[in-house]
Amino acid sequence: MPQRTRGRPPAFDRDLAILEAARLFWRFGYSGTSTRALTAALGLSTSSLYAAFGSKAGLFEEAVRTYAERYREIYRRSVAEEDLGTVIGHILTGSVHEFTRPGDTHPGCLLSSAAMTDSTSTLDTSAYFAELHGWNERALLGRVERAVRDGELSPGTEAAALTGLVQSVVHGLSVRARLGTSRDSLLTTARLTHDLIRGQLMSATA
Repeated sequence: MPQRTRGRPPAFDRDLAILEAARLFWRFGYSGTSTRALTAALGLSTSSLYAAFGSKAGLFEEAVRTYAERYREIYRRSVAEEDLGTVIGHILTGSVHEFTRPGDTHPGCLLSSAAMTDSTSTLDTSAYFAELHGWNERALLGRVERAVRDGELSPGTEAAALTGLVQSVVHGLSVRARLGTSRDSLLTTARLTHDLIRGQLMSATA
């Protein structure tokens, strides 16, 4: 007789399972997503889900960290650019592309999802996202401050105010994406914001 295996089924796709779970968590939050709903969406038994992720909380944490880190990566790549205008442009357009990825590869706009206000006993999502936002903001602020020191911006430029403006626009784009605004419309807003900021930066050093 062939030997029966325990745990998850042979067709188990971890990345797809995390995506399907993330869709539920983003929509209903951690508390509003039942284990039954997860097993139905993932096509797993409860025992297989626990074998793969340890618990519902473990699955939630992995989903949050998997998709949240994509936002950090946008800033990490962007601040490495030589020109500050390019940095800001990449942050704005990169964020739009992340917020509006196709549903078959991304659960939706994480920054304005139900998961933002929910948590497990082991992962305080509000604190986690605050840390993420803080890291992104510090990375951009450091780059803006460097632009002031290097003469790319006028000495009187308020680095914190410029950083806050960019962050406010990013968060606004996130909310609009959550409400169903198209990628093209969001990109138009992002590019207009970039052009306005870049125009002000150029005039500041003229």
